[in-house]
Amino acid sequence: MQQAFTSQFDRIIDRSNTSSSKWEKYAGRDILPFWVADMDFPVPEFILDAIRARLEHEIIGYTRVPQTLIQAFQSWLQRNYSWTVLEEWLVWLPGVVPGFNLAARAVAEPDSALMIPTPVYYPILAVPGNTGQQAQTVALVPDGNRRWCMDFDALQSTVSSNTRMLMFCNPQNPTGRVYGKAELAALADFALQHNLTLCSDEIHCPLVLDEQARHLPIASLSPEIADRTITLYAPTKTYNIPGLSCAVAVIPNADLRHNFRRAMADLVHSAGPLAFAASTAAFADESSYLPELRSYLRGNLALLREHAGARMAALEGTYLAWIDMRDTSVAHRPGAYFEEHGLGLSDGAAFDGAGFVRFNFGCPKSLLMQGLHRFDDAIQALPGD
Repeated sequence: MQQAFTSQFDRIIDRSNTSSSKWEKYAGRDILPFWVADMDFPVPEFILDAIRARLEHEIIGYTRVPQTLIQAFQSWLQRNYSWTVLEEWLVWLPGVVPGFNLAARAVAEPDSALMIPTPVYYPILAVPGNTGQQAQTVALVPDGNRRWCMDFDALQSTVSSNTRMLMFCNPQNPTGRVYGKAELAALADFALQHNLTLCSDEIHCPLVLDEQARHLPIASLSPEIADRTITLYAPTKTYNIPGLSCAVAVIPNADLRHNFRRAMADLVHSAGPLAFAASTAAFADESSYLPELRSYLRGNLALLREHAGARMAALEGTYLAWIDMRDTSVAHRPGAYFEEHGLGLSDGAAFDGAGFVRFNFGCPKSLLMQGLHRFDDAIQALPGD
């Protein structure tokens, strides 16, 4: 395979003076940021070209979702997951986070509850409070191979007559789990048994790094489960374009889709023309970019695993490692502790995973190695350890 992109992943790009959320968090401090899910790789040229082409027109006006984007997304699902979706099932959004909240509002009733397996991407934890629902959190459990799994006994003991939805990530953020077909089928059966709607955040699905794992959209398992699932996608993580956020909800059930759209009314609008252009190029991509990105991330993952060892969950997907610090004297403040050693990680408490940290390894190897040296120093300096 021609290595058209790999050399770009090694480039150190100065992000100062760009108001970067990732880098500005520690402005003026000697702390390297490996926290938010924003890679330090350049946006591929074919996406920049699509944005430049749109800017050739002198007006950036209100824009309908282009038919080219719709077709590119449908083809992308068919090409990668053998899932055929109809255009009428699609609701376009400015991001997956609004999609979480709209999904919950679409099924919310007085005193209803939302079930959330944790740890999980922290905006999901905010949804029950945003929508006036009861939160039912259920802890994921690690298996003998350090993969985080659904605890179906705990799900069964927690679900109640007022539970309306279960919301989860696949691939899982922050643990990096890619759920297999058997586990997804069991979750689908659980949802059908208890008349639950599922909201599945699948934004990281192209970033499966374990070559034995494969992403499977849960809604593609059967028409019955598709009929009660809202699936959220966006190209922003894979192509590093979170500043041009554009997402889509796949909602086959017409009544559920109507309720979702009604929750949007005059509050949430679709993305803009530059985001549409970038997203169309991303979903249409059949270049070597993604295989090369996954290969590079696998190399970074191997380096991180050498340093974190058994503390790190057995990551199958995403570029976000979940590292266990619960056996240390800084378990109550691991994020702050690493910051004191010049390393900006996400504290697990925000994900309902106290005692853990999340490490974003989506960056040039030379930058990662600087971070890993600081990680080693911090581990060696643990008080009382």
